Amino acid sequence: MAKRSYTKTPMKEQAPEIRNHNFDEVALGYTLEEGQQEASRCLQCKNAPCIENCPVMIDIPGFIKAIEDGEMPLAYEILSKYSNLPAICGRVCPQEKQCEMVCRLGRSKKFEPVAIGKLERLVADWALEQPFEAKEASGEKGRVAVIGAGPSGLTVAGDLAKSGYDVTVYEALHAPGGVLTYGIPEFRLPKRIVKKEIDRIVAQGVKIETNVVVGKTITMYEIISDFDACYLSVGAGAPRFQGIKGTSLNGVYSSSEYLTRVNLMHGYEFPKYDTPIQKSKNVVVIGGGNVAMDAARSAKRLGAEKVSIVYRRSLEELPAREEEYHHSVEEGIEYHWLTNPIEYMDDGAGRLKSVKCVQMELGEPDDSGRRRPIVIPGSEFIIEADTAIEAIGQGANKVLLDTFPELALNKWGYIDADEETCATSIPGVFAGGDIVTGAATVILAMGAGKIAANEIDQYIQKTRQEQLV
Repeated sequence: MAKRSYTKTPMKEQAPEIRNHNFDEVALGYTLEEGQQEASRCLQCKNAPCIENCPVMIDIPGFIKAIEDGEMPLAYEILSKYSNLPAICGRVCPQEKQCEMVCRLGRSKKFEPVAIGKLERLVADWALEQPFEAKEASGEKGRVAVIGAGPSGLTVAGDLAKSGYDVTVYEALHAPGGVLTYGIPEFRLPKRIVKKEIDRIVAQGVKIETNVVVGKTITMYEIISDFDACYLSVGAGAPRFQGIKGTSLNGVYSSSEYLTRVNLMHGYEFPKYDTPIQKSKNVVVIGGGNVAMDAARSAKRLGAEKVSIVYRRSLEELPAREEEYHHSVEEGIEYHWLTNPIEYMDDGAGRLKSVKCVQMELGEPDDSGRRRPIVIPGSEFIIEADTAIEAIGQGANKVLLDTFPELALNKWGYIDADEETCATSIPGVFAGGDIVTGAATVILAMGAGKIAANEIDQYIQKTRQEQLV
């Protein structure tokens, strides 16, 4: 056996000075030989902790061993038992905080963990190039409606269709995918990958109807009467603002609006698509999560000369993926640590001209466990900007919730659903993803979808048996 490498097999990337001028994917993927080299590092642990730390419980050692042996069909067969969106998860899932974090190889001081996410992407990308056969949904077990075609809804739909259900997904936007389509930029998650993954789910017999706003186009009462059960996964895409003076100025965006214009409305393909999006010179992005990174890196690619991220804590508390932070620095994004905006300044004509900020220091931990930022008196300073993008979180979509008052909500305005079953206060109505947890990761939304699919199946079969008695 060859000597095990201390470090992960590197994945080729576009050079920073080239990629910050285009929206092509940054990471270029493994070749089969590179994947086999990386797969050979896996210890093939019994009772592998990586499985337990995966929200969808993928047999990680199993598919990695198949890669090492050159058995790509087997690797995909294993992977697809657990995930309906592996090519997406291999790109955007925070493996470093989940499966890779507990990799026994990586827990040694000498070795890096196995690159599980990169290997998942290798297998999934291989599978997307293979022919597949479309099926008719049998519908023999019942009919299920899914509200929202994001990662959680697509997971429920795919799993239930495989189990013999007739599934219809209702999507408010003109394209399915949810945050995968409107939120995550092309350079991190190409739209062709999202489309191919969704095509495979549709091929299982799932029907997706776009431009259907549940609560407006169709009511929840109609859905409840027409289907045996339904799953609510409408996401948490409502924009949030700090509410500081000048928020209404031209040039101040929510990250939701900015990224939707760039991604769903194809602003990144100007002039092929004439999407109205401001041409910026100096951009300030407020926030420290992956959404802030996406907005800042998109602005740079759209031609901004200077892009700064303003974050009220330090690098140590930054919630964004480490990989996204390093990519942003390589691409020329600047950072103002321990800084928070307190006013957007007017140029006299209703447009943003600068952002007044204040410096912070960190005090005791708050409810999130992170140290609470405290304003330093007299520390105000100005950052010149013609565009500001607030990426400070998102709220619940109220269109459906406001028209379905019987549904219980929690104190934050999200759907109150049982964590273990995804059941809501209405029998036969289940919910999961960001509309339950608040904005979270793609893989956690998928994990809820896996749970819900199983619970919906049990609910419908139990209901039918009771009706026969």
